[in-house]
Amino acid sequence: MSFKKNKYTIIKKAISKDLATFLYNYLLIKRQVAKTLFDHRYISPFTEYFGVWTDRQVPNTYSHYSDIAMETLLLKCQSAMEKFTKTKLIPMYSYTRIYKKGDELKRHKDRPSCEISTTLNLGGDPWPIYLSPTENVGFPDGKNITMKSNSKGKKINLKPGDMLVYSGCVLEHWREKFEGQDCAQVFLHYNNIKSPIAEQFDGRIHLGLPAWFKRTRNG
Repeated sequence: MSFKKNKYTIIKKAISKDLATFLYNYLLIKRQVAKTLFDHRYISPFTEYFGVWTDRQVPNTYSHYSDIAMETLLLKCQSAMEKFTKTKLIPMYSYTRIYKKGDELKRHKDRPSCEISTTLNLGGDPWPIYLSPTENVGFPDGKNITMKSNSKGKKINLKPGDMLVYSGCVLEHWREKFEGQDCAQVFLHYNNIKSPIAEQFDGRIHLGLPAWFKRTRNG
């Protein structure tokens, strides 16, 4: 399947099942640690270092921007991404969620730092993602855009270790209501190294730094 032609492709066994399982269990433990620390008020619910439940796109679901293990995975997968997309890339950032029963990822396109994106299945119950191109483009305030399309889209199922690569700013994508118990996905975002539309490392001076560093680095 040609990424250049279709704006998406699937990489089977992008990472080994053993590595996917390791990262899945790592995230489950990290979520548990974060919850215990929050419940006992050792840290604020808005402290990003252990992950948060404040994601506006999928409310009350554990997520983590730039977990260091996932940022390392971002670098590990870069060569495979360049091979399959035939594009020289710069890594932007990683974002991880452990979805829970009842979650839904609404139809949307991504912000400019997600020019070439992936979703990588790390484990849990199966949950398909859907892709559909639309003519609606634009990036108001640099935020993700919620789309309103009637397209049924293409249903894609991934096993642990499998990765979907797609043009996040071009293709509308979503997940319907989740009927399982949990599903861990990591999103790895890259830009064309020649692209002028986003800052390197998502506006941070290097990988691994939290999202708030973008707001304070020049302060």
